[in-house]
Amino acid sequence: MFDLEIVVAAQTYIKQYHNNADFSIESVCNAVGYSRRQLDRLFRKFMQTTLYEYINSVVLSESAKKLINTDDKILDVALDSHFNSHEGYTRSFAKRFSVTPDEYRKSKIAIPLFIGHPANHYHILKEGQVVENTSICTVIPVNRPERKLIYLPSKSATGYLSYCEEKGCDWEGLQNSIPEKFDTAAILELPDFLQEKGYSNIASGVEVPLNYRKPLPDGYKIADLPECIMLYFQSEPYDNPDDFGVYIGQVYKALENYNFERYGYKIANNIAPTFNFGAETEIGARIAVPVIKI
Repeated sequence: MFDLEIVVAAQTYIKQYHNNADFSIESVCNAVGYSRRQLDRLFRKFMQTTLYEYINSVVLSESAKKLINTDDKILDVALDSHFNSHEGYTRSFAKRFSVTPDEYRKSKIAIPLFIGHPANHYHILKEGQVVENTSICTVIPVNRPERKLIYLPSKSATGYLSYCEEKGCDWEGLQNSIPEKFDTAAILELPDFLQEKGYSNIASGVEVPLNYRKPLPDGYKIADLPECIMLYFQSEPYDNPDDFGVYIGQVYKALENYNFERYGYKIANNIAPTFNFGAETEIGARIAVPVIKI
């Protein structure tokens, strides 16, 4: 596991310091005490990419957020992203996202933003985690109007891990790049009316307003959802990022034990998907299920 811990340490350093003016590949190597050749080998082994390509994915995705959320000149965004020129930045951006920075700023179309999950999380999911402690789980009803669901179905997935093994990892960054989304990207359990023959009931997706008209990426589908209540189950925040599986498990346990009828609800998983938003240290784990009042 030591090699894996080195990759996670490098990822942590990149996430924390990539915006610094003196950030470089050499600074990453110095921070973890490994040469670039050694880190390239480990990143290929655990992340299927090189150290340079990983860093490039991080800074380009962060720059895309600046293009949408600020009025900074594209040259300034390029320089802040450690590129020496507008032209070099534009080439790299277009190579990764198939759209130029200027076109992206104008269109705000969905692009596959890079999500750099720690390398050890895959192994944690494979091994599983045991829920050993109890934390507070809040339950919050959220009224949803009529809306659309943008989703990417799978052929045979049964959960998050098998979905990512089948569909790859770009879905999360791509869906989170949609400015109009109601909430972050999630793994879905589809209702029967959205499950097509030859597909499983597991997908990923986001909800967007009913008037959403932008083109969809390849393989994606869109469907109308009726007005309903989404009941959000949310854990406490937590400190150790490696505990994400524990808190997701606790939220599922809370959902399993919840007495819906006592509080005037009935699960309505025939009208909308169940959303597994995963877990973040600052927020906690979250799941949302469709309900109707009784």
